[in-house]
Amino acid sequence: MKNNASLVYAFLLVVGDFLALLAAFSAAYILRVKFDPRPLIEQIPALTYFYAVATVLPLWILVHSFIGLYDPDVYERRFKEIGHLFIGSFLGILVVLGYDFVAKKGLFPARLVPVYGLLLGFMFLVLFRSFAQLLRRALYGFGIGISNVLIVGDTDASEQIADAISNTRETGLRVLALVAGRSKKFQTYAGFDDAIFRIRHPIHSIIQTELYHNQEKNNAILNYAQHNHVAYRFVPGNTDLFVGNITVELFAGLPMIAVHQTALIGWGRIVKRLFDVVASLLLLVISSPLWVLVTVGILIFDPKGGIFFKQTRLTRFNREFKCYKFRTLKKKYNGMLPEEGFAAMNKPELAKTFRENGDYLPNDPRMSKIGLVLRQTSLDELPQLVNVLKGDLSLVGPRALVPRELSVYEKRHTILSVKSGLTGLAQVSGRKDISFDERRKLDLYYVQNWSFWSDITILLKTVRMVLTGSGSR
Repeated sequence: MKNNASLVYAFLLVVGDFLALLAAFSAAYILRVKFDPRPLIEQIPALTYFYAVATVLPLWILVHSFIGLYDPDVYERRFKEIGHLFIGSFLGILVVLGYDFVAKKGLFPARLVPVYGLLLGFMFLVLFRSFAQLLRRALYGFGIGISNVLIVGDTDASEQIADAISNTRETGLRVLALVAGRSKKFQTYAGFDDAIFRIRHPIHSIIQTELYHNQEKNNAILNYAQHNHVAYRFVPGNTDLFVGNITVELFAGLPMIAVHQTALIGWGRIVKRLFDVVASLLLLVISSPLWVLVTVGILIFDPKGGIFFKQTRLTRFNREFKCYKFRTLKKKYNGMLPEEGFAAMNKPELAKTFRENGDYLPNDPRMSKIGLVLRQTSLDELPQLVNVLKGDLSLVGPRALVPRELSVYEKRHTILSVKSGLTGLAQVSGRKDISFDERRKLDLYYVQNWSFWSDITILLKTVRMVLTGSGSR
């Protein structure tokens, strides 16, 4: 009953990546040798070059394998796949150049050939992978490559999972039935044995959303999956427990599951901090002219109340720090919570609208004229780069909130297991008008599912939103 669709697709990706890179380096040779009149470093015949490159490119494919480009977790997420291709291209060309350095005979007839190869290689890989995705979804429409899923458990999660994967043309998954589930949309069976007896389609995957008190029932489902080579997953009863970073280790001779509040542990914290220091220093240097312009603007248009706004906020491990921003509020509202500011102007109803609108209010009456411009362009956030350099903040993380705002949130301790951020998942979620609670849920998701690549993705989306003005708040 094993479904080899994923294995076949991964194999085709390997072959396609190789051919795409071979085509890219062949085009690079033609561009430099045939169309560029400048002299070459070394005369290398076309066939000799072609065979040599074809011999070396498997090392590039090996790099792709090491960074997960043939794993479903990567190639089924388009943006993540492109990011990995970008990284893989640079690592791959380094491997090729390393081979060229140690080889007895030169691999490239001119220095521009590997440069062209890198650029064309990345372009060809993205184009090939895009075509492969379209072809794969087209085959889903004909029922090719579909994985059949049986969901077991009388829980809300059963219906939720079934709904999430029900679009077979997009997911490549077909829900065969729900065992002990209560659904009007999907076929249901009273028991597992009854489902196995009646279902005529091969079962490729079983998802169990409920672990029974009767261990024999659980063993029967797991044994069936193992005996018939069916993929098996289960949803733990306490879903809040199995989040973040999970490892399985031997302890006192027994396998034990270790659950951490966040995936940001070990080397990840070191890499993230190094990246924060280097990036914040560069950004401070690059943005220094903007600091001068903003300072002059505040002094001219709103001189009362000072240039900077300082407020006590929370970061990792409940530590309080002074957060810096360019002042955007009028002097009399500076330092107040939104609820306090709107109450002071006898408009307490605006506080509710402000919170429901994701801490945003068009033409906020508390702001100065220069403050509205700073908010719309996100320039008011620039001083937080100093907080990043000092280690109070990270470039990416949950939003830094004042103690009174976060004290009411039940899962604040999980959010505060990492440093707060200058930007974050909530800010780039692509959804406007999300509530305070929804933003905190996105913060929680970020903490529990952190990866360095997710930080890069969020930063790129932040840049795009700032440049287009879609992220101004």
